[in-house]
Order: sequence, then structure tokens, then C-alpha cells
Amino acid sequence: MFDYKAADNRYDCGMAYQRCGRSGVLLPKVSLGFWHNFGSVDPYERSREITRFAFDHGITHFDLANNYGPVYGSAEETMGRLMDDSFRPYRDELFIATKAGYDMWPGPYGNWGSRKYLMASLDQSLQRMHLDYVDLFYSHRYDPETPLVETLQALVDVVRQGKALYVGISRWPLEATRFAYNYLKERDVRLLIYQGRLNMLDRAPQEEGILDFCAEQGVGFISFSPLAQGLLTDRYLNGIPEDSRMSKGKFLKESMLTSELLQRLRHYNEQARDRGETLAEHALRWILEQRGVTSVLVGASSTQQLEKNLRCVL
Repeated sequence: MFDYKAADNRYDCGMAYQRCGRSGVLLPKVSLGFWHNFGSVDPYERSREITRFAFDHGITHFDLANNYGPVYGSAEETMGRLMDDSFRPYRDELFIATKAGYDMWPGPYGNWGSRKYLMASLDQSLQRMHLDYVDLFYSHRYDPETPLVETLQALVDVVRQGKALYVGISRWPLEATRFAYNYLKERDVRLLIYQGRLNMLDRAPQEEGILDFCAEQGVGFISFSPLAQGLLTDRYLNGIPEDSRMSKGKFLKESMLTSELLQRLRHYNEQARDRGETLAEHALRWILEQRGVTSVLVGASSTQQLEKNLRCVL
């Protein structure tokens, strides 16, 4: 029994959609990532509130991975609960992605890019999310040891088996990306999208030629960590707050906030003010203005935070 009815104006509230490379897929310019805040350690009611708010405001793309949590797999289990109590009637409006490539279970077959790992992982992901297929399945990272043809043929086969409609790669080097694009194209499976870290502090996909390649070949690009784990917000402009991610030292270390970085952040904040934006809005809008970018992945710990991030497009 569903107690949720999606907002009637969800496609008329200002969300913009961008074609993903040369494909039929339109992605919202802002997509919702499940990396944090959707695991078993997080209140399910809050996760449900955030995802419903997202969909009500035109976010149709939810991005997951097999080991998102914590604990591993629990973000996908949350997605399964959400399907059962909220989103099943709207399945065909959603674009759901998951990935495999990082450590997931013990032993030699629970990591990296082997066919055995990718196939088993996707089967487990579908079970956890209570889905028959995902819209997009990624190789989550480049594996320098497994032959690329093995990893890529697994991606071809999950499409042919109907377990994924599209495939993508994340954080692959440029030459391997070129190889992947050609290998998949020769087997009539388009490389839909590349996921990489791109933000005002980390422009590696631009500097390495990834964005240019994607734009030239009609491959979409989606940016994760667009706010640099919170650095590109107003949180750190005056030091390190006690309750911040940096103060806990899990993903950001206090040593990172050098005087040079602080000066750079304050400069970006001044640019944002001149445009009548917050630093976060400015940082997200900057990404969306870059050549070849399709969408940005944002996380959210509350509907209020997500609402603020949506101001870059609404």
C-alpha cells in the first residue's frame, strides 16, 4: 500500500533536463547521490523524506553503488524499501544507477573488475533494490590487472541479458576510456556516460581531456563530489566548525585547509556574492556550465540542504 502521491507539478517546477551525450536519455541537471545519508546507520524516515522531496522537484536520477552505506549494501536496501513504499508506481519515470568496482565482500572475487565480480554484484544489487533491472550500470573504477576486454564484455552482456539498459564507467583514465568506447560501440552497446570528480578545486577531467573526449564522442558526463565534500560551501570560510566533516577527519583532514586553500575559497565566495549566489550555488552552476557536462550529483542530509542545492537550476 502506497501512502505517497508524487507532486502533480514535478516536471513544471523549474528542473532542467539535459540530453546525455548522443542518446535518448535526458537527465536532470541535478541528480541525487546515495553515497552518504542513505545507509543502515541513517534514519529511514529521513531518507524517504529526502527522496520524495527530490522526485517532487523533478529529480528523476538516483545514483547508487553496491558498497554505499554504511554498512555495505545498505543504501541499495534503502532503495528497495523506497521502491516498495513510495516509488513502484513511478518506476518508469526513474533513472536508477548502480556500480561495482570497489571492495564489497571478502576474497578475490569481491573487488575490482572481473566478470565474476561484476555479474555477481549486479545480481545482488537488483535483489537489494527489489528491481528487475537498473537503468544504468557502471564499472566503478579502472582495474589495471583485469584485461579490459573482460570487464567490458561483462558490461555488454548485462545489457544483452536485460539487467541494465545502459552502461557507464567511472574514474577511468583517458586511453582506457577510448578503448572502452570503441569496444562497446563495436558490439552495439553505447557508452552512455562517464562519472568523474569535477569541481572548482579539482578539474582533472578537464585537464586530462576526459571532458573533451566525452563531448566529441557523444558520451555524457556526470560530476560527483561537486562541492568537494563541503569545502565549496560557506562551512569553512571562517575555520573548521566543530560538527563538520573535517573536524571528524573521516573524509576531509584538517591539514587540507591551508591558508592558500582558504584564500581560494574566499575568492570564489566573493565571485558568488557578485552574482547574487551562495558559494554552493556558484560551485554547482560552474560545473553545469562546463562543456560536456550533463548533470551534477549532490548528496543531501535534509530536504533543506537539497532545496538549497536545487537553487542552481530552479
